[in-house]
Amino acid sequence: MPTSSTQPAPAGPPAGVNLALWEQATVDQQKVLRRIAVQRGRLRARASARAQALALRDSQSGDHVRADAPLTERLMTFARLHPVAVAVAAAAALAVGPRKLFRLGGVILPWVIRLQQKRREP
Repeated sequence: MPTSSTQPAPAGPPAGVNLALWEQATVDQQKVLRRIAVQRGRLRARASARAQALALRDSQSGDHVRADAPLTERLMTFARLHPVAVAVAAAAALAVGPRKLFRLGGVILPWVIRLQQKRREP
């Protein structure tokens, strides 16, 4: 029973291999070049599948928010889905004024940070 090192490589260069390099390579080097080409093909297929999955996820996320989405993405989706609520909040912020907003931010921001940290813990 022959081992894999004694079997000749299949004829013809794989796709994407430099023909001049292929013709100058020994049989063992051609095997390595073929394995490299196969690995590149797998990487391309994996990248393509990932891009397709991301595109599908992005196309479906227009009307709902993923539970694991970052806070900024959730806020932007909320603003896109509820423009009236955002307008009311902006009007209330203008009515309250900047000084009280900063005071409220000083109270609310640590609370939000603690909630985010609890959410990230396993």
